[in-house]
Amino acid sequence: MVTVSGRLIGAPVKRVEDPRFITGAARYVADIRVPGLLHVAFLRSPYASARIRRLDPSRARALPGVVAVITGEDVANLGDMPANRVVEGMRVPPHPLLARDRVRAVGEPVAAVVAEAPALARDALELIEVEYEPGPAVVDPEAAVQPGAPLVHPEFGTNVAFTFGQEGGDVEGAFARADRVVRLKIAHSRIAAVAMEPRGALAVPDPATGELTVWVSTQSVYNVRSALSAVLGEPDHRIRVIAPDVGGGFGSKGCAYREEVLTAYLARTLGRPVRWVATRSEDLLSTMQAREEVDYVQAAVAADGRVLGLKVESIYNLGAFLQLSTAMPPLRTPVYCVGAYDIRNVRTRVTAVFTNTIPTGPYRGAGRPEAAFVAERLMDEVARELGLDPAEVRRRNFIRPEQFPYRTATGVVYDSGDYGRALDRALELVDYTGLRAEQARARAQGELMGIGLATYIELSAQGWESGAVRVEPSGRVTVLTGSVPHGQGHETAWAQIVADELGVPLENVRVRYGDTGVVPVGIGTFGSRSAALAGSALVVAAEKVRQKALQIAAHLLEASPEDLVYEGGRIFVRGAPGRAVTLEQVARAAYSRAPAPGIEPGLEATAYFQAPQEGYSFGAYVAVVRVDPETGVVRLEKMVAVDDCGRVINPLLVEGQIHGGLAQGIGQALLERVAYDENGQLLTGTLMDYAVPRAEDLPAFVVDRTETPGPGNPLGVKGVGEAGTIGAPPAIVNAVVDALAPLGVRHIDMPLTPERVLAAIRAAGK
Repeated sequence: MVTVSGRLIGAPVKRVEDPRFITGAARYVADIRVPGLLHVAFLRSPYASARIRRLDPSRARALPGVVAVITGEDVANLGDMPANRVVEGMRVPPHPLLARDRVRAVGEPVAAVVAEAPALARDALELIEVEYEPGPAVVDPEAAVQPGAPLVHPEFGTNVAFTFGQEGGDVEGAFARADRVVRLKIAHSRIAAVAMEPRGALAVPDPATGELTVWVSTQSVYNVRSALSAVLGEPDHRIRVIAPDVGGGFGSKGCAYREEVLTAYLARTLGRPVRWVATRSEDLLSTMQAREEVDYVQAAVAADGRVLGLKVESIYNLGAFLQLSTAMPPLRTPVYCVGAYDIRNVRTRVTAVFTNTIPTGPYRGAGRPEAAFVAERLMDEVARELGLDPAEVRRRNFIRPEQFPYRTATGVVYDSGDYGRALDRALELVDYTGLRAEQARARAQGELMGIGLATYIELSAQGWESGAVRVEPSGRVTVLTGSVPHGQGHETAWAQIVADELGVPLENVRVRYGDTGVVPVGIGTFGSRSAALAGSALVVAAEKVRQKALQIAAHLLEASPEDLVYEGGRIFVRGAPGRAVTLEQVARAAYSRAPAPGIEPGLEATAYFQAPQEGYSFGAYVAVVRVDPETGVVRLEKMVAVDDCGRVINPLLVEGQIHGGLAQGIGQALLERVAYDENGQLLTGTLMDYAVPRAEDLPAFVVDRTETPGPGNPLGVKGVGEAGTIGAPPAIVNAVVDALAPLGVRHIDMPLTPERVLAAIRAAGK
């Protein structure tokens, strides 16, 4: 395997893409200007469950300036939105572009209006006459599996989409010999991604070529192109999908949505450009949400704190339909609930159910936060049950460094790690011994101070990714990548990798991405996969370019390629550094009429990289809180994060990713919750109702790292993009429960709002 070393990899290079963002020069979907543009707006169901008895768009169609109004019947000939069938026998309901006879969630689109102006399209929606016959709805996932629950899709005769589980070891034997059995029920609240840029699409047909160009705020241009091709019945080579600057996604923009496909359909049908950009409330109403899961946990525990066996039963809320990857997050808890621990006897099962809510799906962490939360709340409960220190309980259960590669009882292989070292570093940074002494003094004075620990593992590097490196005739370098950044800093990191490999100045490298008409077929950016896969694809492609450059240089220098040295953008004869050519000279020769005998012209290469196995990042977090017993307000005083993502390409980018993840993890722990009432009405449809973290909610972070290189790729890197959302929530909840432990509180479900905390305090007092 190619290995990489150089002056730029590991250097804290400032992001080269930032000037356009901080000066307002970035270009999002809403910024693109084309002549003859039309605008689309969607009429959405006000009911979570209802039959459509009558839909009359005639008044809207008659409004001056309205170009078209379409209903479900108008697009009934088109395909359904695609969904990954990740479990054998899973039930996949129809997912039409527009509802026809029945709606199954508030916000489901039932009609679309195309008009000359956005305001006119929205006004015309009010002229569409719809008669609904409301029916019973089910919102709670536990209620959805009860006998007699309203059926979201009656044709299935059940609300269960699939079940999935893993088992390893002798589970019943472990429970039979346990000294204690620790039990927990955990309810994870549903949360929203709330990307800075709401979803949007702009579709432009080309009558001359029959091609369709679609700009989309997406994390995967090829996923969108595949969906457009499948649903519209259009050959994929006649569809070009472009992601301009994307203002955040966090997993929620990893697939195509109905609105984007309908925008493309309308543009093709009308022969004019059509744009849709969601409002903030529309985005909260219709974009995939995440995390809603209930876990019933039982652990067989020895007297010394070792976890001998584990049983986890989970119920996961899929929503009413399946987006492309809706079914992926439920698979994580059954596999990764063992966390960083050597638990040999495990039985898990998840039941994934439909409810009358919008679909859930991947959101930063995509199932790993739920799994880590189970493992970390369990470790604290074991410590509390046995009167042991939670740090010591974790040490006694950790997988040891010499056990790697380690196959878990749930069937996955962790590649490398030193979990104890990360925890020890976090405890050192927070002065754990001194902090416990401070807590004892605070408790003696009646203060509610808590210290929470959490460790985590983070799956990364799933699948494959593409990359291409082209040295232009000038010697400048163009990099093409299948990854699609939405804030990660790929333009900087990928330039660092290729500049090091080819020995050229960073400013001579240009990175291009997010355009199916330009970049090789790729999967996209999500799941902490880009550095390990896209970065490695570029390493392999750059190495191919180096080898060809050596062959061309050998011809120019009249030497054997084996006698040449490639260093710092120069190729010279070993032992005679004066006999040399530059990469620029080689590039000019590469594009000449005869670059070298037997060598075809050009100096570029494409690579597709798939790791031999997934990589597993890890880390340890410590949270320190104080709780006001009168108001229930939680004040997060300190947050220490020690992460290990293997080799670091750019520490500034890593730190930025961790800061962002911490902010979102803190938001989930303390503030964020998507709420529906019993009839399926969304109660948190604006940012006045849905609380995202603000600067004043966040403490100053203490961020550090250990470095355990990943063996599965030439860079030795692992993912880090989701670390903060995985590690922060259990650390904070453990801290709050620790603060309230003297009152008898054993568990509180997120978010830990003042109301919930105060209710727990009062309940414990009874």
